[in-house]
Amino acid sequence: MQFSQLGLSQPILRALEAEGYITPTPIQAQAIPHGIAGRDILGSARTGTGKTAAFALPILHRLSTAPIDKSQRGPHSPRALILSPTRELAAQIGESFRTYGRDTHLSHTVIFGGVSQHHQERALRKGVDILVATPGRLIDLMEQRLADLSRVEMFVLDEADRMLDMGFIHPIRRIAAATRQGAQRQTMLFSATMPKEIVHLAHALLREPVKIAVDPVSSAAPKIEQVLFMVPRQDKQSLLEHLLNDVAGAINRAIVFTRTKHGADKVGRKLLQVGIQAETIHGNKSQGQRKRALDRFSSGAARVLVATDVAARGLDVDDISHVVNFDLPVEPEAYVHRIGRTGRAGSSGIAISFCDAEERGTLRDIERLTGRKIALQATPALSARPAWRQHVAAPVADRPHPHPKRASEAARPAPHAGNPEHRPSGKRGAWNGRGRKAARGRPRF
Repeated sequence: MQFSQLGLSQPILRALEAEGYITPTPIQAQAIPHGIAGRDILGSARTGTGKTAAFALPILHRLSTAPIDKSQRGPHSPRALILSPTRELAAQIGESFRTYGRDTHLSHTVIFGGVSQHHQERALRKGVDILVATPGRLIDLMEQRLADLSRVEMFVLDEADRMLDMGFIHPIRRIAAATRQGAQRQTMLFSATMPKEIVHLAHALLREPVKIAVDPVSSAAPKIEQVLFMVPRQDKQSLLEHLLNDVAGAINRAIVFTRTKHGADKVGRKLLQVGIQAETIHGNKSQGQRKRALDRFSSGAARVLVATDVAARGLDVDDISHVVNFDLPVEPEAYVHRIGRTGRAGSSGIAISFCDAEERGTLRDIERLTGRKIALQATPALSARPAWRQHVAAPVADRPHPHPKRASEAARPAPHAGNPEHRPSGKRGAWNGRGRKAARGRPRF
């Protein structure tokens, strides 16, 4: 099947052809016809299967082919709303709408937190057809009466399980209540997993949905080679640097996942110290910092991106050759999302995992979820001294004194070293030989 057989309008087909998209993925081939027909959809598919186009193309088709509402006066309110759990995913969804809908004359905007709301507010007041948002910032704008959702007739929840993990269940219900209700609204919910909370939410929001399940989260992309190194925690940094410097490994562009924000900063800093261009993103970084890091990584200016699980979903960067799990994730499902950053759109990739003795239980959970053993590799011989410390200068005793005028003072013997000049006088409040006043009442330490 090809996109031309799915009933999409000609402007959308021209945009897809310009991007070189001819054959839809399984989730797209199944979801797009039902989306064009206006049916509610409950879709389950792992990351990297093309879910964004599965809901973006039907939205663009329906809005661009619908008759113009001449009763609308002034700036038009959004008619389609897409909720995303993270800023990066929201930005990439917005980019997809720009690419696929460039010939449709439909307007869209993306709103998320971490940046000033000034430009977002201006875009909403000017009027948009499609709104892509994270729940937190959208609720803020709704409370300020800046976001009107009363005309939303197409509502999409992307990565719904991730949004529930982040505690967005109540904001989602509040946002959904502000849109059109019943038969006036088409709802599409996409999730990598289907816990009972997602099922309950689907029952509350969807009407007789079409259920589509493609490539469950427990299955990694078949072209991703998975390897494992059993290595003590203190040797993980040395092993990472060894692999990145190994010419035979051909690690051209890699994402390194850590468990904590502090750990990401530490790994990224040490990579820079040994001359490996690396950028770091996590939840404590501002949106500007995160965008600059992703831009440098996408452009090739930085070879390595060190990240927490904030980048495990929605990060779509071409030609990522390797994913490195510096720390194994707490949740086994996150492992599949992480390694899904490589091997996208049918390409191949390599996923490398480091595991120490304390992470063996997590490793067993991951292998139980995926139903396969990760191939164990022999750990290469590592230098006893970490590479990031090999550039340290001469010992302190061999360095020139930073203040030459004080060198003579520094060379003086310590108090009580046999020089009467440096012995305290014994009187309270008297000056000792080093020019420091003696302690009153009790020794001064």
